[in-house]
Amino acid sequence: MLARLTAVAAVLACLATGCSGTEQRPPSGDPGVPTLRPQVLAEIPHDRAAFTQGLELVDGVLYEGTGLEGQSEVRATDPADGAVRERMKLPGEFFGEGITVVGDRIWQITWQNGVAIERDRSTLEERRRVTYAGEGWGLCHDGTRLVMSDGTDKLTFRDPATFAETGEVRVRDAQGPVVKLNELECVNGSVYANVWETDRIVRIDPASGGVTAVVDLTGLLPEGERAGADVLNGIAAVPGTDEFIVTGKLWPKLFRVRFATSG
Repeated sequence: MLARLTAVAAVLACLATGCSGTEQRPPSGDPGVPTLRPQVLAEIPHDRAAFTQGLELVDGVLYEGTGLEGQSEVRATDPADGAVRERMKLPGEFFGEGITVVGDRIWQITWQNGVAIERDRSTLEERRRVTYAGEGWGLCHDGTRLVMSDGTDKLTFRDPATFAETGEVRVRDAQGPVVKLNELECVNGSVYANVWETDRIVRIDPASGGVTAVVDLTGLLPEGERAGADVLNGIAAVPGTDEFIVTGKLWPKLFRVRFATSG
């Protein structure tokens, strides 16, 4: 916890110098696991003040959760131009993290506050709060259950109505545990996870915890646009396609991409 808080403080301290905070770990050493690269289909403006923690596209609305104490929000934005349609602030002491849509509701978790907020999807208003143990990082809904990350190699499964734990899985690749799992996106039976402080997304089989692909997004945001930007974070599948919208904390752009085999 202290290491992550220190890292966040360091990022904020060096925004003016353009530091990127990307510490790379090599992709999976398993030759059977493909490495994918993004094909950029479109670039969309993104609010540079958004410390992106969660991203999800549902019914033509791009929902975004942002972080930092005193600045955390949940937003409904236009995926065509990045404009914010609606926004709702969290209490000042909360550090917002991942979000996911479940029917007419949105779940939003917090980092170290141990609180999940259930919201009305149409208004973003708070319906209720529930508590949980440990840290909250990423969140997605696979159609049956919630999947939540806590910054370790663990994914926790939760009931989408009660938020109660129903199971867990540990994520592994050929090199061992895959830690710092952050923003999540559930799509087509897989879980995509940003690996914090890297330019990698891993695709995970939630039944086994095995990594089935690595997405290398190195250089997606050009060096000339990295001044003030933080790390890659934010994955939203585009329904009915094989495309995704990805971004990062304090990035000036969202990218609509397709993940393809490199080479």
